[in-house]
Order: sequence, then C-alpha cells, then structure tokens
Amino acid sequence: MDREYQLFAEVIERGSLAAAGRALNLSPAMVSKRIARLEERLGATLLHRTTRKLATTEAGQRFYERVVAILAASREAENLVAGIAGDPAGRLRITAPTSFGRLHVAPHLKPFLDRWPKLQVELDLSDAYVDLVAERTDLAIRVSAQVEGGLVGHRLAPNRRVLCASPGYLAEFGAPARLKDLSRHRLLAAEGQLPWRLQGRHGPVSVGGVSFLRTNSSEVVRELALAGLGIALRSTWDIGPDLRAGRLQAVLPDYPGAADVSIFAVHPAGSFVPAGVAQFIAHLRALYGPEPYWDRKLHKSAGS
Repeated sequence: MDREYQLFAEVIERGSLAAAGRALNLSPAMVSKRIARLEERLGATLLHRTTRKLATTEAGQRFYERVVAILAASREAENLVAGIAGDPAGRLRITAPTSFGRLHVAPHLKPFLDRWPKLQVELDLSDAYVDLVAERTDLAIRVSAQVEGGLVGHRLAPNRRVLCASPGYLAEFGAPARLKDLSRHRLLAAEGQLPWRLQGRHGPVSVGGVSFLRTNSSEVVRELALAGLGIALRSTWDIGPDLRAGRLQAVLPDYPGAADVSIFAVHPAGSFVPAGVAQFIAHLRALYGPEPYWDRKLHKSAGS
C-alpha cells in the first residue's frame, strides 16, 4: 500500500505521470495502470487527465493530503528504527537556497556520506520557501531573520552582508559617500529584496527603491553587479572570492546588512528527530560555526 501511496504523491508533486514514472523507474503506462487500480480500489476518481493537463479531483486532493501525512509517519517510523538499530540510514531529503546550496552544501556532502554510507541524500536547490511537510522534505537551509511557526530552527552561522559594486561601476558613477547618495545610484536586487535593511551607527535603517533591472534570481543579481550595472547588497558567503580578487568592492562599509539575519537548518517540529537530520545539522555546524570559513578568508585577505 505504501508503494501505491508514494506513486500517487509523486504524480501530484511532479505534475505528470511520466515525471513520476521517471522518478520511480516505471513506464507512463505502468503508472497509469497503477493509478487506475488505486482509483478502482477506492471507488473514487482521484485525477482528471487530459493530453495537456493533470489535476486532482476534490476527493483526490483530500486523499493526497492524508497520503502525505501517512508517508511522513511511515518515514519517521523507519528512521526511528534505523536510529535505534545503529547508524543513520534511509532517505534524507534536503532543500537549500540555490547559491548557498551549490557553494556551501554540495561540496561538503562527500565526507558526510563517507561517514554515513547507509543514507541516501536528495538535495533540492530552490530559492522558494518549501513546505517541508507537504513536500516530504526532512531538512531545509534557510537564510532569514526568523524561523516560521511549526518548524524547529538550528542556527548554523551568521550571515554577513555588504553593499558592493564593481570597480568599473564606481569609476563611471562614483562611490556613494553617504547613505542618501544611494538615491542617485542604480540599485540591484531580486524581487522581494527591497527595501534593504541595514545596520547604521545609531541603529537599523531602511533603503527603498526599485531595482535597475528586474529579476527573480539572486544569482543574477551577483552577475549584474560583477558586470558593472549597479550596487547590490550581497552575503559574504556569496561574493567572498570576488571581494578578495577585487572584482567587487565594498561600499558604505559603515552600513552592513541587518545583523539579525542568520543561516539556519530547520525541520518540522516533533518529538522525534531522525538520526540523519541530527547528524547533518552537526556536520554543518562543525563546518561553519560562529565565524564561518568564508568570513575567515576575507579577514585573512584584509590583513595580508
């Protein structure tokens, strides 16, 4: 029964029979056959199928919500037994912001998996806030000021942010000397990132405006800054190598990003934390810490 439920959940989450089949190594015909068999057993139509679109019926949506809860409970039970029996084992599904995951999670997976070879890690990189329960995700890396309700947060590292621009941009437009000078400069930010929250000498300040170029990608903002299109507020974990190499320069250093933003590992609240989740949090904490390696490299560069 768990296999049927997993198949149905994959179809809904991936949006098509073919995509679910690829994830589970099944042909689209076999997926269709099993879904039809499930509908026959339940005596209800779960999906509306057309050549272009797949959607849940009202019964299908209610069934999906229950199926997600059942699969989560089943996975928790398996992880509990695995944790009691010995080393962490089974699936560990992780989501992280695109840039951070690529730069500071993926490169550190090998030593973690070498230590815990019974784990099967799935890493999903997305700048969207994933619903961990609905998406059956065990752990998320979040760069934020707070952890939303229903989740348990573990602070992994501070998130230092600086205003920066390329030498070419500063040569063409000049460097802002005061905060109010930003009003005559080109600002670069992804959707939802403005206004900027900064920390001034006398407390928090806010800088509003409109991005010179509209984008939904934080990675694109970095590339635009490197190309000389404007001033951006970026995390040092993202632009550390560019600052050290001089491809970007910090501006208005007395106004860093708000200090309340940190890097968290979060997981659904509950009495039981899977061993794989606990071990991965410990792995990242040991890697990052109060002064993460990307900031130590910057300090070393500044002192040399």
